[in-house]
Amino acid sequence: MEAPLTRPAACSRMPWPAAFADGLAPFPVAPNPMAQNTSTGSAAPPFFSGQTEPWAAWSDMQPVWTSLLSGAAKGQPVLFEPSRLQALQQRYVDEFRQLWSGLLEADAANTSAPPENDRRFSHNSWAESRISRYTAALYLLGARALFDLAENVQTDETTRQKLRFAVQQWVDAAAPSNFLALNPEALEKAVQTQGESLRAGVENWLKDLKQGRMTQTDESVFEVGRNVATTAGQVVFENDLFQLIEYTPLTERVHARPLLFVPPSINKYYILDLQPDNSLVRFAVEQGHRTFVVSWRNPDASMGHLTWDDYVQDGVIRAMEVVRDIAAQGSDGTINTLGFCVGGTLLANALAVLQARGEQFAHSATLLTTMVDFTDTGILSVYVDEASVALREATLGKGGLMTGRELASAFSSLRPNDLVWNYVVGNYLKGETPPPFDLLYWNSDSTNLPGPLFAWYLRNTYLENKMRQPGALTVAGVPLNLQAVKLPTYVYASREDHIVPWKTAYETTRILGGPMRFVLGASGHIAGVINPAKRNKRSHWTSPASQRKLPAQAQAWFDAATEHPGSWWTDWAQWLAKQAGPEVAAPKKPGNARYKPIEPAPGRYVKVRA
Repeated sequence: MEAPLTRPAACSRMPWPAAFADGLAPFPVAPNPMAQNTSTGSAAPPFFSGQTEPWAAWSDMQPVWTSLLSGAAKGQPVLFEPSRLQALQQRYVDEFRQLWSGLLEADAANTSAPPENDRRFSHNSWAESRISRYTAALYLLGARALFDLAENVQTDETTRQKLRFAVQQWVDAAAPSNFLALNPEALEKAVQTQGESLRAGVENWLKDLKQGRMTQTDESVFEVGRNVATTAGQVVFENDLFQLIEYTPLTERVHARPLLFVPPSINKYYILDLQPDNSLVRFAVEQGHRTFVVSWRNPDASMGHLTWDDYVQDGVIRAMEVVRDIAAQGSDGTINTLGFCVGGTLLANALAVLQARGEQFAHSATLLTTMVDFTDTGILSVYVDEASVALREATLGKGGLMTGRELASAFSSLRPNDLVWNYVVGNYLKGETPPPFDLLYWNSDSTNLPGPLFAWYLRNTYLENKMRQPGALTVAGVPLNLQAVKLPTYVYASREDHIVPWKTAYETTRILGGPMRFVLGASGHIAGVINPAKRNKRSHWTSPASQRKLPAQAQAWFDAATEHPGSWWTDWAQWLAKQAGPEVAAPKKPGNARYKPIEPAPGRYVKVRA
């Protein structure tokens, strides 16, 4: 049965500071459905709603939970285990009493201070003011309470994950650090600069409004082709989908078998070629590989009809054909391939299509943070259900663009404190310019996607997980069977990856055939991959030398794995060298008689912004 949210009599007269709500009004945020401050008309979360009783906030949450879950739970009421709910309620009331008593006591030390490891409240000004300490502590109390409620809703795990995500968005948006009137650090800086920080903040805000995106780094420092994407090379082929870059050798001799990089079609390729000291492309060239990279075109309206099949056939397979023509004569006519994220999924599809046609273009594959099994897609699953996919199919399935800005916003919302509110506070409230960071510059350089491709991908992977099933999909005119791909394959995953959970990436080893090497790196989706060997940071895990066959379960692999300090790049370099064939003299010119240089790297396509 549903447990009622009633107010304990003991709390009926407990005061609730209404002054906190007053600081919400000046801050420009989207309306918050959690509560409405009727005195000011501004949106306010329940723990800053101006209520006179703390328990009213909890009572007001009942319709919110129902609204949140109505779609996912098919209109069923929100249920809680009564004893557990009562315990949560009582803990909230007890902790609130303690906070309120501490505020009223003469000794300010009795007021709980925010945790030191929370960057939002780490500045000394939060600790120096009793009211600010109380505000932060009250917010954190409310946040914990909401998360506890979300965890204890009696529902399925999919719905609970969506609920966690919704609560995370609202809780992070409601942090007092996001509001000028409640942020003592921002107010202190405004006084110290005689209002200059506020003027600069408004200027930053207007600039971001004009450009249509939030500034995450000092973009004036970077320029594609000048200090990012700088590895020397030439564009040797182009079509409507991509440019193919061949890089200038850095060694006198190169391996006979060339290497083709397939980056994600959802991003610009230069995440693989940021600056010389953290460029995976340059690293491959330094290892003596004749290296090529697909530079996807940023789709415009003229490309709104393109499909997944187009990207497999006219993108990946066409690139493989050109690389073979230019550089594979010294080997057996095959090439080594590497795919990153969605680029890896496209590459795996292309290899399966070629296998079905009886064609052998590739000798090996490297798949970095790639999914071909979509059983567990992590936090991204909150965006995907039948209704949302059907909507995308109706609006984009027959043509149009999924804009890069919408995609970027969706990914930023997965880590809102780090990728949204951190910049709201720094850029707008404190009038600061974020420091230069090449990775965040790339992150801000988003791309569009053709609508039909996007809709097909959502349904057949994230929603229905058909890609791993032999014959369940037809791609480029043939039944797709990933299990028929028997190439030597290097599968890399990142342990803290929130985009491609590492255990999901591990499933690739059970789907593709052929000899497998699985390596797990520390850190996340990007920082784990872009971990230069020269810096000797983080660590990675490999199978023990005695292990001849990978275990069926990812956890069993990890339990037996050996941890090594430093980057996984060196392990990959050793593996790839064994796949690359004998050394031959490095070519003196890029391309060949059929495919001549068009323009210097990085080319035109990568410079077009969405």
